[in-house]
Amino acid sequence: MQQIDCPWCGVRDEQEFSCGGELVSRPRDPANASDAEWTDYLYFRQNIKGLHTEVWRHTAGCRMWFLVDRDTVNHSITAIRKLQPGVTSAPEGEVNE
Repeated sequence: MQQIDCPWCGVRDEQEFSCGGELVSRPRDPANASDAEWTDYLYFRQNIKGLHTEVWRHTAGCRMWFLVDRDTVNHSITAIRKLQPGVTSAPEGEVNE
C-alpha cells in the first residue's frame, strides 16, 4: 500500500486520503463568468498523461486539503505541499487557513 506524507499529520496509508481532482483555476470573477467559462471550470479537465497537480484531502485524519504532484502513468507522487490561503481550487469554504 502506498503511503502519503500529509503536510500536517505525517506519513499515513493512502486509504486515509481522497483525491479532489486536478488543480484548476476558477474564473477571475465567478459572478460575471460566462456560461461557457463556468461550464469549463465545473466539468472539463485536461486529464493529461503524466505529471500534474491535484488537490487531495486527508479525510480520515486532519481533514485538511493539500496539493499533490502525481504522475498519472505510474501513480508516483513527486511532491506534496500545503494549499495556501486564497487558492480557489479546493471546494468552497474548505481552503486551509
